[in-house]
Amino acid sequence: MPARKIDVAAGREALAAVAAGDAARPVLATAVRYLLQLLDEKAPGNSVEVRVPPFGAVQVVQGPRHTRGTPPNVVEMDAATWVALATGAEQWADALAAGRVMASGTRADLGALLPLRP
Repeated sequence: MPARKIDVAAGREALAAVAAGDAARPVLATAVRYLLQLLDEKAPGNSVEVRVPPFGAVQVVQGPRHTRGTPPNVVEMDAATWVALATGAEQWADALAAGRVMASGTRADLGALLPLRP
């Protein structure tokens, strides 16, 4: 069964609450998952796994399909960093240099895909 899609209005409402600093954990989870959904729509594929624990993960970017074990291309960060990167409040290179993003693998650079346009 495919994952349930987050409605655009609900996603934007969650993002607005997060931006206002008034987001409860379920609202933050919705914002994170909505942005992961947008990334999946922008760069469909299975070669890079983007993880934002504990809220979600998605496989994106065209290339060799990953099927078992630890993926060769992994990007992981906390929710606040993901929201900042996806909305353009922070640049990929800055977050990577500051250690707020852990990226491994030859395809794990999301700089060209961010920010998203929620």
